[in-house]
Amino acid sequence: MGDKILIGLEIHAELLTNTKIFCGCKNEFGSDVNTNCCPVCLGLPGSLPVLNERVLDFAITAGLSFNCKIAKNTKMDRKNYFYPDLTKAYQISQYDIPLCSDGYIEVEAEDGSIKKIGIERIHIEEDTGKSLHDASGDTLLDYNRSGVPLIEIVSRPDMNSAQEAYQFLEKLKEVLLFTHVSDVKMEQGSLRCDVNVNVIKEDGRKSNIVELKNLNSFKAALKAMEYEVVRHNELLAKGENTVRETRRWDDSQNKTISMRSKESVQDYRYFPEPDVVDINLTDDYINGIKNILPELPDDKRKRFMKEYSLPEYDAKVLTASKEISNYFEDMVSKFSDAKMVSNWIMTELLRRVNDEGITLNDVKFDKDDFVYLLKVISDGKINNNAGKKVFREMFETGKKAEDIIKEQGLVQIQDEGAIKEIVVGILNDNLQSVEDYKNGKDRALGFLVGQVMKASKGKANPQVVNKLIIDIMNNM
Repeated sequence: MGDKILIGLEIHAELLTNTKIFCGCKNEFGSDVNTNCCPVCLGLPGSLPVLNERVLDFAITAGLSFNCKIAKNTKMDRKNYFYPDLTKAYQISQYDIPLCSDGYIEVEAEDGSIKKIGIERIHIEEDTGKSLHDASGDTLLDYNRSGVPLIEIVSRPDMNSAQEAYQFLEKLKEVLLFTHVSDVKMEQGSLRCDVNVNVIKEDGRKSNIVELKNLNSFKAALKAMEYEVVRHNELLAKGENTVRETRRWDDSQNKTISMRSKESVQDYRYFPEPDVVDINLTDDYINGIKNILPELPDDKRKRFMKEYSLPEYDAKVLTASKEISNYFEDMVSKFSDAKMVSNWIMTELLRRVNDEGITLNDVKFDKDDFVYLLKVISDGKINNNAGKKVFREMFETGKKAEDIIKEQGLVQIQDEGAIKEIVVGILNDNLQSVEDYKNGKDRALGFLVGQVMKASKGKANPQVVNKLIIDIMNNM
């Protein structure tokens, strides 16, 4: 049977609502410190929280997208603990009746089969404030984040490798993006991931569960999990064991470092939140959200492969976000060569968008101009290299493809008579290459085509050039 790795994940995702979970303050990243807060999110005495209905909509959307059951009758609970950025010394969360439960995400197991990773629960809660440590050693507090709505997604320990957990995170991120539940920007703290790891040896010995925090990217999570698995195995091999604790990942040292002992549920002293009414949902309410769910990434990938005959790699890239998939389908609706559209989006458009650190909405040219460019390339009016040159200028300036082609005189020579005249001249000047080709040296053909293209300043149609050279040489 062998050793077994057990990995479970706890993911916090900030929701993209306009206002906070229990008050009307703006839910906005990047505002001046302590400008988006009020007595409710500061937890001042006498202030009363009122649940934002959009938080329920977003959380249920996530739950349905991850195949969860939705609780029609649930409540909010108080989770008691002290931390400087938690003004009330308790957090309003959910304990024993989460809004969503018993879901799953499908990943590819190490043997290539499809594996369901269980989602134990998704519950709603409020975020805490943020501690800011300055150079002098003082700690300042920004309460803009206090009361920002969160969902906490808790997986079952069904992942048996760091790679499976990495896939789970990627799939989860895709769905949250596609449904516009969260912008999942780890660098801004809108997606945070904690990992629980332990190892069971073939003889039944178990390492103690260790929690990993401060994981600021999926790559950091992957490295931290791989490191911990090795550490657990090494300790067990020496007859020792891990301590039940919380550790953080140190990127500079490529290792995990102990932070504190692990809290237990009893430490939080949960009890029902008396200031927030119970949540009672109807079937109509839940079905109303279910009926407007968008097509999810896995379903879209399968459809792209079937409907547009795209390879799996292309389908994965084009469904990385809703914006990219919509862009592709808009293009294909106007230009039917789906593979050509896919190639140009992946190799030219997305490469430049990523290099510039912008979004598709920031691109300067219209999709119609992009379609025009692909059509003139497909029709042989300009060659592929000229097309890339045109695209580069479109991207940088926003100019129309048609105008760039005219200004730079990039239209290919289609007239066989004009091309033939150039070909004959090149062949007469390179008789040795003609002889080499006739003696079976195929490279000579490439040389001759190159000479004709050079003489025509790249304007001759390469297919016509190739055909004419072979025809004329065969008659020489």
